[in-house]
Amino acid sequence: MVGVVAVTADTPRAFMRHSHDQFGLGIILRGAQTSLSGRGTVEARAGDVITVNPNEVHDGAPLGEGGRAWRMLYVDPAVVVGAMETLAEGAAPETELSHPALCDPRAAARFRMLFSAVTNPHGGESEIAGQEALILLLACLSDRPRRAEMHVPAAIERARTRIDDDPAAALTLAELAAVAGVSQFHLLRSFARATGLTPHAYLVQRRLHLARRMIATGSTLADVAQTAGFADQSHMTRLFSRSYGVSPGRYAAAVR
Repeated sequence: MVGVVAVTADTPRAFMRHSHDQFGLGIILRGAQTSLSGRGTVEARAGDVITVNPNEVHDGAPLGEGGRAWRMLYVDPAVVVGAMETLAEGAAPETELSHPALCDPRAAARFRMLFSAVTNPHGGESEIAGQEALILLLACLSDRPRRAEMHVPAAIERARTRIDDDPAAALTLAELAAVAGVSQFHLLRSFARATGLTPHAYLVQRRLHLARRMIATGSTLADVAQTAGFADQSHMTRLFSRSYGVSPGRYAAAVR
């Protein structure tokens, strides 16, 4: 299914705060975890559906011994928008996935249908099966209006835009503060309050997003690391694995 990437993980690892530029849809297969979400800290156990919105800062840590296992589908925003327009029978209102952790057997069954369509294609049938399963799953997950966006001060937006425009650049805190027109301490404090990440952590996430897109288009890992602004390939691999739970090499094998 175009615009969807499947990932399966089984690990006791705790993941640092990070974000994705896609929607994340998943299910806990075994164990349990606690995670930060746009709606506060939540817990998810085996059978629960888990979700994350694009650019939503989140983390994850196991609950209890033995770690946890899960499956995730990372879905391009355009794919979700198209499905939401189908649900709304017209232009879709601005909505978000409102359940970061949901105990709902129906939603779980629909996720399994979608995951199967994505990972076990059967000719042309997988595309229509996937589209149907995605629409039915989103019907379970998007039943509340989007919450009001947190206001980002203009100064912080200027600094964020500077990072977004060229995440591979060797930026300094002083340069970002100058772009924002505030002191470095003010930038550090206000940026974290507005985005959930420090300027450095936000920069790392943007570099990881760039790396993931380059890997998906067939670039070599060495070229990706250099172009995306990482010190070297091993540096990129460590950060990629800590954020996404899969190495760049395994991710490349999954999407090519």
